[in-house]
Amino acid sequence: MKFRKSLLALGLLMAVWVSESNAQKPSDSLDRTVLPIMEPARQASTELDVRKATPPPRFAVTAPQGAPNVLLVLVDDLGFAGTSTFGGPVTTPTFDRIARAGLKFNNFHTTAVCSPTRAALKSGRNHHVCNMGAIIEMGTAFPGNTGQIPDSVAPVAEMLRLNGYATAAFGKWHETAAWEASTAGPFDRWPTRQGFDKFYGFLGGETNQWAPFIYDGTHQVELPEDPNYHFLTDMTDQSVAWIRYQKALTPDKPFFVYYAPGATHAPHHVPADRIARWKGKFDQGWDAMREQILARQIELGVVPKGTKLAPKPEAIPDWDSLSADERRLFTRQAEVFAAFVEMTDHEIGRVIDAIEQIGQLDDTLVILVYGDNGTSAEGGRNGMFSEMTYFNGVQETVPDMLKFLDKWGGPETYPHMAAGWAVMFDTPFTWTKQVASDHGGTKVGTAIQWPKGIKAKGELRTQFHHVIDVAPTILEAAGLPEPKIVNGVKQRPMDGVSMVDTFADAKANDRHVTQYFEMFGNRAMYHDGWFARTIHRAPWEAKPRRPLDDDSAWELYDTRTDFSLVNNLAAEHPEKLKELQTLFLTEAEENFALPIDDRVFERILAEMVGRPDLMAGRTSITLAEGMTGISENAFLSLKNKSKTITAEIEVPEGVVANGAIIVQGGRFGGWGLYVHDGLPAYDYNFLGLERFTVAAQEKLKPGKSTIRFEFAYDGGGLGKGGTGSLYVDDKKVGEGRIERTQPTLFSADETADVGIDLATPVVEVIGAERKSKFTGRIPKVSVELK
Repeated sequence: MKFRKSLLALGLLMAVWVSESNAQKPSDSLDRTVLPIMEPARQASTELDVRKATPPPRFAVTAPQGAPNVLLVLVDDLGFAGTSTFGGPVTTPTFDRIARAGLKFNNFHTTAVCSPTRAALKSGRNHHVCNMGAIIEMGTAFPGNTGQIPDSVAPVAEMLRLNGYATAAFGKWHETAAWEASTAGPFDRWPTRQGFDKFYGFLGGETNQWAPFIYDGTHQVELPEDPNYHFLTDMTDQSVAWIRYQKALTPDKPFFVYYAPGATHAPHHVPADRIARWKGKFDQGWDAMREQILARQIELGVVPKGTKLAPKPEAIPDWDSLSADERRLFTRQAEVFAAFVEMTDHEIGRVIDAIEQIGQLDDTLVILVYGDNGTSAEGGRNGMFSEMTYFNGVQETVPDMLKFLDKWGGPETYPHMAAGWAVMFDTPFTWTKQVASDHGGTKVGTAIQWPKGIKAKGELRTQFHHVIDVAPTILEAAGLPEPKIVNGVKQRPMDGVSMVDTFADAKANDRHVTQYFEMFGNRAMYHDGWFARTIHRAPWEAKPRRPLDDDSAWELYDTRTDFSLVNNLAAEHPEKLKELQTLFLTEAEENFALPIDDRVFERILAEMVGRPDLMAGRTSITLAEGMTGISENAFLSLKNKSKTITAEIEVPEGVVANGAIIVQGGRFGGWGLYVHDGLPAYDYNFLGLERFTVAAQEKLKPGKSTIRFEFAYDGGGLGKGGTGSLYVDDKKVGEGRIERTQPTLFSADETADVGIDLATPVVEVIGAERKSKFTGRIPKVSVELK
């Protein structure tokens, strides 16, 4: 038997050897402009005996000779001064290492917000062309803003995959249309159908680093019972393992890895020992530190000599005017954020080290984009214990946040920092994330290394570039043409240009000479060094400053001599301003940026903006035990409405009922119907700041029961209160007031679950994950709007 097995194994090995030796070698004659590449027609054989026949060459698509591996890193919410290379206060040895070994770019721009930058980065097209005018959760009915990426803008990952690359994405995605992010699909815009063989990460815009809701492909991942678990470390472990496997099994096949941590987007979650390293490092405040950063930037040569510090927004208070409590709170926020930046850089370094350890770094194009936009000022004046307060229009107070000071950055917080720090991390500019009409919102530190393709070391490149230039750069480096047809769909040509010509020539002419910017009404036009713009709305402002057709506040800058945009030339060159305003409208029309939508929070609610909704037109949903992980965008919207929840449960004899019946959300906002030590109850968790409970006084008896909770909404607007009534077998067992409700959002990645509470607990007394699992059965749960 062993002999026969050995013969069989030998035969299989010989078959593989013959197959590989007859494989068609990569050839420049392949038409790579139509993907997938067409396989040659099979020829029929006339030979009867296989022993006398010669097999034809095996057709296989391989990458062009010399095509490099590609590591594309996109950090979240980190501005121009986010790295030590660009003068920032946080040590970033990994970024510094790549910048020293290759090139750094000081004129590289994003779209100013998450989803749009990601779609533009990977497709090479402007964000409105990708239907990504804002984040996916704010999609509307208008082309350019739907949030649904069209097939005509295939991502570079799919182009590489169909040209012989192994592809993987790790971390944040945030590109799947809101109504498609459920187990019901469709999965066309999930990562594994957007060019990636492997995906390990989260679909939404942010995640709880201590308790994320993550997918491996399209399957939910059960989190380990590890008190030290942190998603950033986990995704790095996954990335390193995948790279090693690929090169162990297919050493000649290049890889494309897209590594996009949720860091440094809020919530700012970091282990305590990392935070402790930054104690006292921000005590001097944002005003003094902005001046110090600019001085370092000039000394390092990453901004021109003579660059002036742009004034901070009027809404940002002078550090010297703050109270002692405010300074104590705000410095702690900055310490946590700095630790988050440093940890992120460290984890990126682990990936690069792994590539080096397997001998692949020299042949890897490493692209570090440290920010999908400027640093976020969505924390408002004071910062936040829970970022969900921002999305629900609630302003937290300093005294309330000080209660969490020692826990800031840990699992019991979901924090963001004061906007003054965002302005500091965007030095030398005025504005921040969301403001597409200021370089503080769009310009980020970028470094590229490719030992086999870039001979320069530590040099600066000043040419204007944009995230849409990354995909064309990767294609040119890989020796691949831009395809005209992908998967049967004619492609819209890429809007970006390759950066490869700058690799060897610091004085290469600018190829990207025209670029429009638009986000929430903040709009600008760049052309040949001139920059016309209007500030339409600050991130902390609830409403726009003026109507969209009011052109009275447009400004004009010459970026060739005014790096930080401090010298408004609109009065001196009105004709140039008019020229760029006209050009903006032309570009906006051609790229589906019209009509401009300056609404923000209204767009979160699908019914208000005509966005498709899985639950559209429905007033009820029926679920059962085992149905978990339902994202907020795929669940019936219960906000600002009356509702009834009815659960049929069964409690075995000798068992005390305990656990979640149905919950939605988590520790920082949500609701739950549950049983605790036999007592049925309903909790409403208002943003983690205030909890309302309606509970029974008698324990459930073994056997079947029907538990019903009715909520009568007061009405009169959004986020109002109401009265809750709890019933067991039609008998009222509890009643109480719920004075406040969340009007727009419970969570970015917490889910609705039946029979368990995944991730963080809505109801602290029953906990989450295995601890919250219901001890009986739940054959049916119905949720009905009234």
